[in-house]
Amino acid sequence: MSDSVTEQGIGKPVRRKEDFRFITGNGHYTDDINRPRQTHAYFLRSPHAHAKIRSIDTSAASAAPGVVAIFTGKDIAADKLGGLICGWTITSKDGSPMHVGAHPVLALDTVRYVGDHVAMIIAETQAQAKSAAELIEVDYEALPATVALATCQTPAAAQVHAEAPRNTCFEWELGNKAETEAAFAKASKIVKIDLLNNRLIPNAMEPRAAIGEYDKGSGGYTLHTTSQNPHVARLVLSAFVGVAPEHKLRVIAPDVGGGFGSKIFIYAEETACVWAAAKVGRPIKWTAERSESFLSDAHGRDHMSHAELALDANGKFLALRVKTVANLGAYLSTFASATPTYLYGTLLSGQYDIPAIYVEVDGVYTHTAPVDAYRGAGRPEAAYLIERIVETAARETGVDPAEIRRRNFVTSFPHQTPVIMNYDTGNFAASLDKAMEIIDYKSFPARKYEAARRGKLRGIGFSTYIEACGIAPSAAVGSLGAGVGLWESAEVRVNPTGNVEVLTGSHSHGQGHETTFAQLVSSRLGIPIDQIEIIHGDTDKVQFGMGTYGSRSGAVGMSAIVKALDKVEAKAKKIAAHLMEAAAEDIAFEDGRFTVKGTDKSLAWAEVSLAAYTAHGFPSSEIEPGLKEGAFYDPANFTFPAGCHICEIEIDPETGIPQIVNFVAVDDFGTIINPMIVEGQVHGGIAQGVGQAMLEHGVYDPESGQLVTGSYMDYTMPRADNLPSFNLGFTKTECPSNPLGMKGCGEAGAIASPPAIINAITDALGVRDIEMPATPARIWATIQSKPRVAAE
Repeated sequence: MSDSVTEQGIGKPVRRKEDFRFITGNGHYTDDINRPRQTHAYFLRSPHAHAKIRSIDTSAASAAPGVVAIFTGKDIAADKLGGLICGWTITSKDGSPMHVGAHPVLALDTVRYVGDHVAMIIAETQAQAKSAAELIEVDYEALPATVALATCQTPAAAQVHAEAPRNTCFEWELGNKAETEAAFAKASKIVKIDLLNNRLIPNAMEPRAAIGEYDKGSGGYTLHTTSQNPHVARLVLSAFVGVAPEHKLRVIAPDVGGGFGSKIFIYAEETACVWAAAKVGRPIKWTAERSESFLSDAHGRDHMSHAELALDANGKFLALRVKTVANLGAYLSTFASATPTYLYGTLLSGQYDIPAIYVEVDGVYTHTAPVDAYRGAGRPEAAYLIERIVETAARETGVDPAEIRRRNFVTSFPHQTPVIMNYDTGNFAASLDKAMEIIDYKSFPARKYEAARRGKLRGIGFSTYIEACGIAPSAAVGSLGAGVGLWESAEVRVNPTGNVEVLTGSHSHGQGHETTFAQLVSSRLGIPIDQIEIIHGDTDKVQFGMGTYGSRSGAVGMSAIVKALDKVEAKAKKIAAHLMEAAAEDIAFEDGRFTVKGTDKSLAWAEVSLAAYTAHGFPSSEIEPGLKEGAFYDPANFTFPAGCHICEIEIDPETGIPQIVNFVAVDDFGTIINPMIVEGQVHGGIAQGVGQAMLEHGVYDPESGQLVTGSYMDYTMPRADNLPSFNLGFTKTECPSNPLGMKGCGEAGAIASPPAIINAITDALGVRDIEMPATPARIWATIQSKPRVAAE
């Protein structure tokens, strides 16, 4: 293997192949695509959080310049299209199924949040469509709206769906209630905490977009869209919505400028675009304005929780009980029901050996935008709860926060938690020790004293997190209510000249797959990464796959590639054996060369690749021409990235302005393919965590249901000056459930950082709690009120 290939393999910090086209403006996004005779769509949205639609008059708008067609919910209903679906079924603790309100593509008789889709206007230009929308007259009967989590289940609250009494979709439970109550009965200490996990509004750099197209000659539909999982989009649109037969629908997700979960889901706009293309006989393009994204992209988080932790006299955890009310918004989005249940409750053991856990979650409807998976999806909510209550326990018992964690860590693996998950491997103390060393924890009192001399408040906060990602196995998630299996697919095509095309069911929207997947293939086959092409995102090119979310591309997607490479290598060895007149079992393959063991006979990779297609003299019963293999990989378990993040913060008491002066993240991601890309993923995750902890909050007016934070004027995104220079470190325990030993890294920063930051702020202020986001105004008000931690 050449030195250049050696420097491109697994574990090397290879620069991303795809970045050249992105930074030079040569990316190929949905909005860059224009089709012949293309029209443009604009969606009229509800100005009310809750209202009856008495009538819709489109006559003036239909006569406006450039208007091609206008459609309402009645037009879609007349075509007998189904509504948008939720793909995960949750059963309440009484055995009843969840209560699902209908989610029409365009509203029929009722709108249920500000931004709900009322009409679709199609015109020659986007400006004409938008102007025509202003001429549509909708007679609304405004109704009371339910927005607040604290009151949405009360008898007086306005009902979002008649099918869901008390606005309750499900009342779910997990764990053993009796064992938990028994443990609490013998506890020496009970720590209690009430928490809000604030609503977040995703803001990917690329807004959502769609182009629907219909070919009358073939009867085929094509949808270009900003999707993280194009095959699932095709499945839902065909099998459940009924837009077109699956074999007549092609979904293409080209370059996608960020997803973070918000582009997993099937939305009304892309559905309407592909359906309406056949109605008007022309392609239809829609690109969201940023204000539309704020209103209608699925939001994240929004939990209200009460938690109690039982401890014995030695500070050992005995039991945990949690009651959470989770906001689902006005409709169930694609994975909304799974996020606050099986992606949340199953991680409430954290890194700790807690013998008994009982969690109850009420999923509730409100007159707000749908809430679904957002970077981390349930795991940030779980980590925030467990790490905040553990920090509170440390302060109330007087035990050092690092020591109370160490005292309760899981130390023996595999470890079966009381809430389904079976942790396969880990070394939690190693991550804690390394993080404490990097941040110089023993010198923190001196730094706190020095800050006080300067009139500053200084605090330090820990977060020892664990997450479950690489979402699978299919049998497990199927038994928990998932509507699909969560395996992944791959196909490796070797061309006659020896270069390789890898078709993956995973999707890249910023993760660097074109580089890391190529590094894997380069390591296996001994060829440079510039001879390897990674193909994804087109249902007509790529075999069915499950897309990218939940940090699954490496552990699941790359494992499928490994299986396909195993098959390619096995067949290539047979071909090499034929060429060198040896037995296949005597062929060794290493560094891009096939050799006959114990001899000097050898062939290069390219020679064997060409021979696969010339196929001269192959024994037909043993070797078929060609060199192309596919595989599907269904993992045996989730993967469990874990680590320790420590935040050190300094606050100006005169202004309440916080500054992160040091942030250390030590993570165990198992095998790392490209450390430079992993570091970038951690940086990005922490940046989003800083946003949640200190800046971002989606706020609705409690009376009108209007989105108060509907633009960047009111919704504060983190900027460079809000972020420190992160200090990163890694420990390693290889995951035993996939062939690469990978665990996943994409969401860890967003999971671990919020509790570390809030723990640091409360430590600096000397208070029990402060709500996220801990803005300067909120911190300043807390300083003025001077609450103090009170021992129970």
